[in-house]
Order: sequence, then C-alpha cells, then structure tokens
Amino acid sequence: MVEVLAPAGGWEQLVAAARCGADAVYLGAGGFNARQNAENFGEGRLSEAVSYCHVRGLKTHVTVNTLVMDAELPRLDDTVDEIARAGADAVIIQDLGVAARFRERVPDLQRHASTQMTVHNLDGAKMAADLGFSRVVLARELTLKEIEHITARCGIETEVFIHGALCMCASGQCYLSSMLGGRSGNRGYCAQPCRLDFNNGERGHALSLKDMSHVKYARDLAEAGVTSFKIEGRMKRPEYVAAAVTAVRAALRGEPVDEETLRAVFSRSGFTDGYITGKRDITMFGYREKEDVTAAQGVLGRLAGLYRSERQSVPVNMSFKMTPDKTELTVNCEGESVTVTGDKPQSAVNRPTDAETARKSLEKTGGTPYFVKSFDAEVEPGLMAPAAALNALRREALEELTRRRGRPVPLKLLDPPISGISQYSTDGGKITEIWGRFDSIQQVPGEMSINRVILPINEAEKSSNFVEKHGDMLIIELPTLDFDGDGANLELRLEALRDRGARAVICDNLYGVELGRRLNMSAYGGAGMNVMNTGALLELERAGLAAATVSFELGIGRIAALGGSIPRGIVAYGRLPLMRFRACPVRGKGGCGGCDGRRELTDRRGVKFPVICSERRYGTLLNSVPLHIAEKRLPKLDFLTLSFTTESPEEVKTVIEQYKNGVPSAAPRTGGLYYRQIQ
Repeated sequence: MVEVLAPAGGWEQLVAAARCGADAVYLGAGGFNARQNAENFGEGRLSEAVSYCHVRGLKTHVTVNTLVMDAELPRLDDTVDEIARAGADAVIIQDLGVAARFRERVPDLQRHASTQMTVHNLDGAKMAADLGFSRVVLARELTLKEIEHITARCGIETEVFIHGALCMCASGQCYLSSMLGGRSGNRGYCAQPCRLDFNNGERGHALSLKDMSHVKYARDLAEAGVTSFKIEGRMKRPEYVAAAVTAVRAALRGEPVDEETLRAVFSRSGFTDGYITGKRDITMFGYREKEDVTAAQGVLGRLAGLYRSERQSVPVNMSFKMTPDKTELTVNCEGESVTVTGDKPQSAVNRPTDAETARKSLEKTGGTPYFVKSFDAEVEPGLMAPAAALNALRREALEELTRRRGRPVPLKLLDPPISGISQYSTDGGKITEIWGRFDSIQQVPGEMSINRVILPINEAEKSSNFVEKHGDMLIIELPTLDFDGDGANLELRLEALRDRGARAVICDNLYGVELGRRLNMSAYGGAGMNVMNTGALLELERAGLAAATVSFELGIGRIAALGGSIPRGIVAYGRLPLMRFRACPVRGKGGCGGCDGRRELTDRRGVKFPVICSERRYGTLLNSVPLHIAEKRLPKLDFLTLSFTTESPEEVKTVIEQYKNGVPSAAPRTGGLYYRQIQ
C-alpha cells in the first residue's frame, strides 16, 4: 500500500491532511527546516502534533532538511531532543553532518534523505543507503522510467513528489536566492527570485515552471514500487492540502480526479507533467497570474467542508457485558485494550436492553476518529441500561483509548559528545595549491602553471594525449546531474579514461563518490556537495572522499574554524553556478536546433546571466559577474579552485597570475558570500 504523505505547515493543515485520508504528514519543528516561514510546530507543539497523528494512525515525518553550521550544533541537539521525546516516526535530512548527529543520538529513528540532497540516479540512491538512510526522496526531474529503474535496484524505500510547486533548479543546487539577496534556500529562507521576470529574449518568466501534477500517474508510480507519494506545499492553506490528498486518494482507487478544483485552489497557469513523461518543452513554463488567484475563491468553501468533521478511520473492536452487578465495555484497537465499568443496570419494567439495543448506542462513534469494526455482547435478560449510561460508557472508553494512543513514546536518546570540532590545520610548510577547473580544454594554459587540472568528462575525452601525459594531475569532472535515462553509460566512459591514465574524479553530487570508489579512483567533492560543517566533512571522509570543496555559502571565518582531517578547499574564482536545471529556460519552440549551448537570461534590471548547456542533458545558470578574491587574506586551505567557464585563454592566464601574486581585479566582480552574512 502506497503512503500518501501530506504537508502540514501548521495546525489547520495537519487537521485537513488527517481528515481527508493522508497516511502520514511531514512538518517542521521550530528550526532547521526548509520552510522557516511556515507556521511550523515549535515551542512544545511538536509532541502535540505527533500525538494527534498517532491517535488517528498517521505517521509523522519531521523536516530537519537545511544546512547547519558548527556554531548551531548545540541548538541542533535541542531539536534532536525534542523530536526524540515526541516519538516522531522519521526525520527528513539534507545535511550529512545532521544525519550523523541523529544516527549517533537517536539510532532508532528512521532517517530519510531529503530531495535537497539531489538524489537523481541509482548510484546516488545506493550512496544514501550506504550512509544509513532508510528512504530517499527522489529529485522531481525524473521520468517514470527513471523512477522505476532506481526504485527496483537501490535497496531502500523511495518517495516521489506527486503534486505541487516545481522549483526551476534541482533541489539542493540552487544558490540564486543567497547570491542575490542573502537568503539561502539551503538554509530554509528562499526568497523565490526565480519567480521574477527573467527573460530569454523571446519570453518572460523563463525561470518559473508551472506546478507539477502527477496525480493521474498514481497507479503507474505505485506499480513502479514507490513507497510514498509526497504532496508539496507546507506554505499552502488547508484547503489546498484537503484537495490534493482527496485527489491522490481518488486516483489510487482508480476513480476520476477533479483536476479543475486542483487547478483552482492553486496553480501557476495550470499544471505540467513534463518531467514524468520526459516531454520537457516550453509548455512546462508558467507563472501565477491574476486569474489563478481569483479562481481559488470559488472552491475554498467547498474544500473546507472536506475536513470539517472528524474522519472515522481507526477500527476498534467492542465487547459489552451486562450483569445484575455491572455494565462493562472493552475496546480493543491495534494492540491497545481499554475496559471501563459503568453503574449497575436497572431491572427492566417495559423494554429490557438486549445486545442489539446496546450495539445501536455503543456504535455511535461520530465526532471521534474511530469506527466499530466488530461488536459482541453478553447481556443477561431482564436488565435495562439507559441510553445515556451506555453513551457515557462509550465516551469514557474512547477517551481513555485516545489518551493511551496519543501518549508520547519517546525514542531512546544517547548523548555522545560533539566530535571533530577542533580547528583543522594543514601541514605547516605546505603551500596552498591552485587548482584550475576549465569548461574547455582549449582554456588550459600550455605552461601548466597550476597544480591540478579539472576537466569535464566530455572535454577530457577529446584529448587522449592530454590524459596520458597529465593523468596524475588531472581530475575528471563528472556531470552534476547524470540521469539514468540519458542513455550515455558514464561508467564505461570513465573507465576508459582511467585506463588511459586518469586517477581522480570530482563531483557536486553523492553519486560521484559511489562511482569513483567503484572504479578505484580518488573521489573529490565539489562545492555542490554543500559541505557546511565538520560533521559533514567527517561523514564524507568515512564514505571515501579524498578531499572536499567547502560550500561557497559559508563565511570565511566559519571555513577557517572547520575541524576534521580531510583535505579541503574553496572555489576562489569563477562565475558561480546559481542553478542546475533539466528543463531549459532558453529553449525555443523549435527545441534545441541551432543552439550552441551558450545563451543568457536577462533580469528585470537588465543584468545578464549566462546559461551553459552540458551535452544537452542539463543546463547551468551562472552568476552575472565572477567571484574574485585574489587579494583577500584566506585561511589555511589545501587548495583554491579557479573555475573558468566563459573566459578566453588570455583571461585565464591573467586570473591565474592575479591569484599567484595576490593582485585584485579591476573588472566587475563579487566577493561572493564569503564575506557576507546570510540567512
């Protein structure tokens, strides 16, 4: 049976989810969740929410799916304690350091890999399993065939989004909000600048996708082996939750779905199924217009009626006894048994109470989450119990049952020390290396004035001489996104490069660690791995990572304070990647024909942002100006990566010299987020 997982941004949404038939809800505690602006369940309300759900047979998944800094670990431990005491069923996590802390402190709590981890292929899902996750929330960009492929082979549960908003960017790889406004989506504060009017010369709102609705594919996804259907929308109103849960339930039963009501309650110019079908064209794009807003007014009242009354979904077995000495009712429910005793019955004058009369009174469970599945009675003749007495007996029994079912069952909580926070120090005499990442092999300087060369796999394949000559200093860059359905066999391609002399890979995604170690190649982590704390460094080192690039959302002072022993570096130069996307924002009506893979978007102020295509498999939105901090005093690091994308070979040489000599750039540039405070 597939789980229907509903969003609960606040109490009303929680009630709507439960009363409309959700099997589970996901919600945030007070902090460290990707919807910090939702109502959430802080200040002791989490335990109340878990209790409400458990009474009604729902599971509760708590979101702790943001990146955390070392200084925040004591507050994280408070959240861990709160979740353990509440007896939640699972926790949804993005940060590997956070995952390690939950594993150490609450080993019995299920850990789910958030969609923010950008797990989008089989190797990524296998890596999540190796890291101790019991479920992975797959990326929204997958086709049905790709979902089925991963689900059948990964060895853990899979969860997919079935309805709700679509981010333009693959979750966990978006830095647009933090770079433009200092509000990090990876920290739960996304300001949604993508919904503003970026244009590609032909159309506006080129970074805004319609909402997804895969409800009509519910049975196909169930047959594919998916464990859980997730409805997006912790910032949405309760009527939205009611409509979406009701629709998914209907689809699973094979009944017609009221798509017009779904669209009316919330959409952006309607819905798209472009990802699940693989038809990724311009019809996927849309934004919220006035008509979308006004449409909701016509359905809200009717939708509110869906959750006005308690849903009787929990079966109970009742057993009633009446003797001259007492009346007694026993209620059994899923292993919990309650027996209550009432007053002595009266002698019947006219109409004695028989088993059928007792059943009619005791089965009236309206206003509670219970319904009577079975009823038996032992009633001695000649006795009478007033209806009011029977009703009181039922109320007392069900209230006690509710109290028992809702009592918190705290999880075992350990208290290991926070480890590895002592400041990392490199070899005292070691000079920080300069690594060059090049979009094209033509950009690589002939004199090799750098320590390591990073080349995308397709560029490395263009020059066997370069690979054979410089294999020891070459690092093969794996695609940030490599969907299993793309057709290219990345492993075979990488194996061929290894056989020609390549020894190392770097990737912005967990799948690269799994692939690299399988081929016995050193695996390095790119900035897209979102390393923001010491715990994450320790986890990646245990997983086999040889070196890590720290997140460029982390301030320099915090980078200097990171502990652990794994070598680490930063991206010190380059047009930072602001988004990675599978649906191309610069694609025209004619598709990819005639496109050279180098385009740009323009924001509402006229600022231009380059868009680079990677082998027509995914695109990257780059920042409008490069990061350049050559003259800055940096902490001791093992390497600085200079990332070259749109630069000419002459510009490449100039930048390398500037970094070797600590010379600032006179061209437009940014210091990035290293010297800014972000939320």
